[in-house]
Amino acid sequence: MGKIYAYVRVSTCDQNEYRQLDALKEFDIEPENIFIDKQSGKDFNRPQYQRLIQVIRPNDLLIIKSIDRLGRNYNEIINQWRHITHEKEVDIKVLDMPLLDTTMAKDLLGTFISDLVLQLLSFVAENERENIRQRQAEGIAAAKARGVRFGRPEEPLPENFEEICHRWKESSMTATRAAAILSMPRTTFYRKAKKHLETKKDARK
Repeated sequence: MGKIYAYVRVSTCDQNEYRQLDALKEFDIEPENIFIDKQSGKDFNRPQYQRLIQVIRPNDLLIIKSIDRLGRNYNEIINQWRHITHEKEVDIKVLDMPLLDTTMAKDLLGTFISDLVLQLLSFVAENERENIRQRQAEGIAAAKARGVRFGRPEEPLPENFEEICHRWKESSMTATRAAAILSMPRTTFYRKAKKHLETKKDARK
């Protein structure tokens, strides 16, 4: 067998990788052969992962704690798995899922089982993420329908806004001059003035 490598990933710099590193201790992997990314798993454009792919050679072994540490995109996980195991001819061992271990069976059936389990797990993970996104979108839509506002609240209008807005509406002052007095961009003045006048109009109804 060739060298043993490990890949570790956490999503942000605030998270730590110690749980994954602890799980690797029994394999006595050389420190320089452990590649760590602190980055989202949405794609494989990660510097340490790309370095890893460059250095692994046929008959090497790559160990990861769980399949979601490899990535989170269903199609790309499948593509990378095939690239590593078939094109690079490197074995993969996923510690949290013993069936995802290409060292266990080198025959056609063993390869088929590993590939099938990977596809099922990746599909379930991707499907759950889609469900989460859908639930989030539905929750936001429902909240908006109830009048919940998102984003930063608007700053209160200056005390003299109504007076300046009235003078602008009566054409006794240009929008440029009004915006300058109120210390706001002209486009912002137009937007706030239009909203203010519409609110007053609705109040009179």
